[in-house]
This record gives sequence, structure tokens and C-alpha cells, in this order.
Amino acid sequence: MATSTHAAAEGTPTDLVVVPRAVLEADPHAVLARYRATVPCIRTDDGVVMLLRASDVQALVTDPRTRQVETEFARMRGITSGPLFEFFRQTVLLSNGEVHRRRRAPIARTFAFQVVAALRPRIRDLAEALVAEHGPRGRMNLLADYAAALPARAIALILGLPERDVPDFTRWVYAMSRALTSAWGPEDLPESDEAARRLIGYVEDLVAERRRAPRDDLISALLPSIDEGDPESAAEMRMQIVSLILAGSDTTRAALAIQTGLLLAHRAQWEAVCRDEALIPGAVAEALRFEPAVGSFPRFTLAEIPLEGAVLPAGALLSISTLSAMRDPALYADPDVFDIRRTDHPRWHVVFGGGVHRCLGEALARIELEEGLRALTRRLPDLRLDRPLTVRGSAAIRRVDELPVSWPTTA
Repeated sequence: MATSTHAAAEGTPTDLVVVPRAVLEADPHAVLARYRATVPCIRTDDGVVMLLRASDVQALVTDPRTRQVETEFARMRGITSGPLFEFFRQTVLLSNGEVHRRRRAPIARTFAFQVVAALRPRIRDLAEALVAEHGPRGRMNLLADYAAALPARAIALILGLPERDVPDFTRWVYAMSRALTSAWGPEDLPESDEAARRLIGYVEDLVAERRRAPRDDLISALLPSIDEGDPESAAEMRMQIVSLILAGSDTTRAALAIQTGLLLAHRAQWEAVCRDEALIPGAVAEALRFEPAVGSFPRFTLAEIPLEGAVLPAGALLSISTLSAMRDPALYADPDVFDIRRTDHPRWHVVFGGGVHRCLGEALARIELEEGLRALTRRLPDLRLDRPLTVRGSAAIRRVDELPVSWPTTA
């Protein structure tokens, strides 16, 4: 969720417990657990209200008295113009109502479960090829060499992007996505803005190329919805392709690194998955719960919302904390225990959100995470961590430190 040195916005409650953002960032799980036991929400010193309890998180993520943030997220950070602002203004990720439906509909069909499920064999091949590529070396940076490469190559496959372009567009994505993390600061704006300019320009060139020579890919399929006679409409639709590249590259990258690091740190569970592939879906679900790559969803309140022990006023900027909800003992037994055989996951995993804003790429992300894990456990069962897993951030997109790993090789 956004950080800011601005005063609390009108409508932000002043009688809530105030927690400095720096304190929260230093030890998120401990701080959230301490306050969750006594209050339903806290206010960080940037004016954001953070919901802590699973029951409130599950309810308010679809509550009609809230809405998704739009450009307020950018303005709160002092971003009021330029390519990055245009992303915030036009992306499906930060929109509501009819605008959201218009932006989401053309791409939703491509990410329908049946369509995405048919991609599993190709994603499995991508994962196997990556492991084979690095296998003889005996070591790699799991985050950069594997976790980043797999979802980026998968989204390139879906969109019809040349594999040679993957390093460039992923670099732009990571610079842009920092603006959606709790660690972003004004000093990051020049790099994030330039990355947004480059990624938007890249997509414009791709669309123009497909106009000249359509192919059997998503960009070509979207051409009828891109009305070049209406520049604003065309720019908006192209921005949804930008959004797909960003969303399809970054959060799954973090989640794949996190799940592997967690399993390797819990060696008995890693070895169990190596012996029994049927445990893979449960391992993926538990890693997403225990250390989610997305720590919260932003929302605005449109009316007063009473909670047990507090009242949210209209106009409050909310951080709906998945990080806190998925460690809530009211939802999970022994929530601070990592257990891939857990049977108390809700039917709809909290990390993917809910309602009309539920993650469009959920099915694709699950396949990438499952196949990414399957390839590692099949080919590199003796994989070892060379440095402990470190996940940073209390909200929004979280960040993972480099994750060096190694394994024995045969001479």
C-alpha cells in the first residue's frame, strides 16, 4: 500500500492506533499479530487504514461500500503526470464500474480456466527447459534465473512476444512495479517513469506490427477492440496489454521464489514433495498463505462501515491486509506453522482477492507455480539454499531478496 509524508486525508479516522510505517516494515508478521488480537484495524503514519482480521478482509474486499483506488494512489505519491501516471489512469487494475468492465472484458476470455489449462504442457516444457539450462552449473540465483524467467517466458508465449525481448520488458516491469510497493519513494520516480515510457512504447510498436502482420496470439486477437480512430480508446486498450505484461511477470516471480525458499527451509516438506507430486497444489496454496507475494489490496470507503471495535468513515484509504488475514487464527489453525498438508484453506484463496477485482490471472499463476515447483523437485531434488529466504514489505506487492541456491553435479 502507498506510503506518503502527506497529512492524513479527510475521512481518515484519528482515534485508531497509529503505527509508524517503518515499525511495520521492520517485522510485519509480529506487528500485525500483536494488533490483530486487540483491534480490527490500525492507521499507519501515512494516513492509511489497514484491516487486520480475516473476517473483515474477506467481507470488505467485495463490499459495495468500498471501491478500488484509481489515480488517488498515484496522486498520494506525488505522481500527477507522465507515463507512470497514465498507467495508473488507464489500467484495468485500478478502475471501477463500467470502466473496469470495459477494460477487463476483452482480455478475460483469454484467461478463462479452460483456455489457460490447455497451456499447462507448454508451461511445463518452459520450466523443464529452464532447469536443464542451469542444471550443469550446479548453482543459480533462483529469483533472477528461474522465478523471474518462467512467468516472463509464459506471458511472452501468450502474447506472442519474441523471447529475445524478455530481459528488456521484465526490467521495465520491475522498475514500474516498485511504484505499487510499500517501499517506493519519490527518488524512484525517474526510473519508474522511464520504465513506463519504454514499456508503453514497446506495446505500441507490437500492436502496430500486428496490424501489419497478424499472428495467432493474444495481441492479434485484441486488435478488433483497439479502435485507432479513437486515440484515447486505443491508448486505453493498449494499456491493458501493458497491465498484462506487468501483472503476468512480477507477482508470480516473487511467489515462485518464496514457495521454493519456504520448502527448502522446511526440508522434510521439500523432500515429501519430491517423493509425491500430489502434494504440489497444497504446497503452492500454503506458500501463498504463509508468505504472500501480494500483502494487501487497496480500497476506498464510500460510506461509513462499522466493524467490531471501530467505525471506518467514508473517504478512508484502506489497505485490506491479506498478509494479516492469512495468519489469523480465526481462519487458520496454527497459522504461524508452515504445513503443505493443511486442509483448512478457504475455497477461494484470500491472496487472489474477490468479486469483480479477483485476479484475472489466478489460473495461470497456479499453473506456473505448480509446474515451476514440479520441474525443480523432479530434476533438482538435492537443491539447497545458500542464503535464507528474505521477503520484505507489509503491503501491496512485496519484494524478495536474491535467493542463491546450489545442487551437486556429476563431473
